[in-house]
Amino acid sequence: MSGYKNQLKTALKLLLTGLALYLVFRKVDTEQLFQLTKSIHWFWLIPAGVLFILSKVATAIRLNRYFENIGIQLSESQNWRLYLIGMFYNLFLPGGIGGDGYKVYLLSRQFKTPVKKLLQAALLDRLGGLVAIVFLLFGLLLMVEVKLEFLESPAWNALMIAGLVLTIPAFWLVQKLFFKDFLPSFWSGNAWSFAGQVAQLICAWFILKALGIHETILAYQLVFLLSSIVAVLPLTIGGMGARELVFVYAHSYAGIEETAAVAFSLIFFLISALVSLAGSFIQVDLAKKSN
Repeated sequence: MSGYKNQLKTALKLLLTGLALYLVFRKVDTEQLFQLTKSIHWFWLIPAGVLFILSKVATAIRLNRYFENIGIQLSESQNWRLYLIGMFYNLFLPGGIGGDGYKVYLLSRQFKTPVKKLLQAALLDRLGGLVAIVFLLFGLLLMVEVKLEFLESPAWNALMIAGLVLTIPAFWLVQKLFFKDFLPSFWSGNAWSFAGQVAQLICAWFILKALGIHETILAYQLVFLLSSIVAVLPLTIGGMGARELVFVYAHSYAGIEETAAVAFSLIFFLISALVSLAGSFIQVDLAKKSN
């Protein structure tokens, strides 16, 4: 029954990914997209890849701080390898145990840590990343002109400022109420969350340079943050299709070019996939260390 459910989940994700990509390419000029990819400045994708890896290193360190709070002692090297394996499972084995599930199983087996604590650490890790995205999103919404009538109200700016002020205290309250064991790492965890997200914004900037885009950079990054929130939802394979849909439907409001936005999103996914693929080469090695 479990295998059947996993197969069904994989089939649904593939279906939704395919549907999302169909909707994207139905609206985008594919010939223009092809011509744009031919003019990419490939050199700038090297620092983009480096910054993406650094962003994942930062979030892996954040997760390790949470592990320390529940008595799990991993070296940063072990933790990084485990994190890569999780990325590989999440992207390439979406219908199975999943990256978080694999880490919970492996660490529970090795350290005899209650599964509930490990699941809390995994959930808090996701929430920490989301908080950083939301905080930066509030900041960019104050700086980027978005073509929506209700955003022109003076009350909107006040709301964004309130969001900036209250996001971190609200997260502290949530952690105090539901994740009390992890409070000692509240500030360090948030610091690594912001380090990881800022690194991804710089990665995004390099991808835009590769595409020859030098204007409305903040607008692209604003939509990129919005797409990151949507990509977190486990609806498509690695967020593919979902990110692109956000760019397609938000481009006119943010004042960015549609084809370039889709090209940007696809390049970001490919970088993510290449880095995640590294997890397949260290899976057996780490499993041996756990026995």
